[in-house]
Amino acid sequence: MKARVRLSILITFMLLAAGKTDVQANEEHKKSDSKPFNTADFIFEHVGDAYEWHILTFNHHHVSIPLPVILYSKNSGLHVFLSNKFHNQVGIYKSFKLETEGKYKGKIVELNSMGQIDEKFPVPINFSITKNAFSIIITAILMSAIFISMANRYRRAPNSPPRGLQNVFEPFINFIKDEIAIPSIGEKRYSHFMPFLLTLFFFIWFSNMLGLIPIFPGGANVTGNISVTMALAIFAFFTINRHANKDYWKHIVSPPGIPIFLKLPLPIMPFVEFMGIFIKPFVLMVRLFANILAGHMVATVLLSLIFIFSAMITWLGFAVAPVSLGFLVFMTLLELLVALIQAYVFTLLTALYIGMATEEHH
Repeated sequence: MKARVRLSILITFMLLAAGKTDVQANEEHKKSDSKPFNTADFIFEHVGDAYEWHILTFNHHHVSIPLPVILYSKNSGLHVFLSNKFHNQVGIYKSFKLETEGKYKGKIVELNSMGQIDEKFPVPINFSITKNAFSIIITAILMSAIFISMANRYRRAPNSPPRGLQNVFEPFINFIKDEIAIPSIGEKRYSHFMPFLLTLFFFIWFSNMLGLIPIFPGGANVTGNISVTMALAIFAFFTINRHANKDYWKHIVSPPGIPIFLKLPLPIMPFVEFMGIFIKPFVLMVRLFANILAGHMVATVLLSLIFIFSAMITWLGFAVAPVSLGFLVFMTLLELLVALIQAYVFTLLTALYIGMATEEHH
C-alpha cells in the first residue's frame, strides 16, 4: 500500500506547466472557454504531447511558441511549416488539419479536395518536432555543454581539485561507479558500461528536473511519455543482449538446478527464462512511465478541484484553492527527490540486468 501511495504522488508540479495537446485558433479557444469545465479533457491535455509550447493565457489569448511541423504526404510530398499556420478560422493549412475530435483527435490529418479526411491516406508520415521532442533536444544540448566542458577541464588539469560544476556532478558520477556499476557488473567490466549508465541517469534526471520548471524551457512531460521510456528500454535491451556471454544464453536454454520435468518434455522453465529477456526492458519502460504519469494525473486532479467546486458555488472554489495549492507545493518539494530517485532506479535495474548477462560461470 505504501508503494502505491508513493507511486501516486510522483512528479506532480510538472503538469502545471505542460502545454495543451491540441493546437487551436484563438476563436476556438474563446468558444471552449464558455463550455463547462471538463476534468478528463483537462487531465489528458496536460499529460499529452503538443505541436506548440504553451506559455500562458491572457484575456482569452494563448501565447505559445510554434514548433516545426514536418510531414510527408504520399499525395503531395514533403511539407515543412510552423504549427501556428493552423491558427486560422478554419484550422487548416494547405491540405492538413490538426483534428480536435473523433478517432484522429490530436493527430494531423490530410484532407481531400472535398475538404474531408482522405480515408485512403488519412494520416501523413509525421516527423514533427513536438514539445517532448524539443525538450529532449534541449536536454541533450544541456548535457553536452556541461559534461564536455567538465571533460575538457579534467583533460587539461587532471590532478587539480574539482571546482564549479565538477563539485556538483562528480559525487553523482562516483556514486554511480562505486554503488551501481561496480557492485552490479563487476570491477573487470564496469568501465565499458559507464558511459551508457551515466547517459541514462543524467538524461532521466535532467528531463525530470526540467519538467519541474513551470516556464519555458521546462514543463514538458518527457519521461511520462511511453514512447520515450520505450526508446530508453530498447537501448537497454540491445545493450544487455549485445554483451551477454554464452553462459547467459546457456542458462536460458537449460536453467541449472531445475528438475528435468520442468525442462522436458514441456520446456516450461526455458520458456519462462526466454520471456524474461523481453520482460526486463518492459518493466523498465512501464515503471518509469507509470510513476511519472501517475504524479501528473494527481497534480491535475488536485488543481481541478478548484474549478469543480467553483462550478458549483463560486465562493467554494476560493475556499478549496488554498488547500489544493498547499498540497501541490508540498508535493512539489517531494518531486525534487523523486526526480532523482527515478533516474537512480532505472540506472540500477539496467546495471543489474547487464551484470546478470555478463556474469561469468562459477
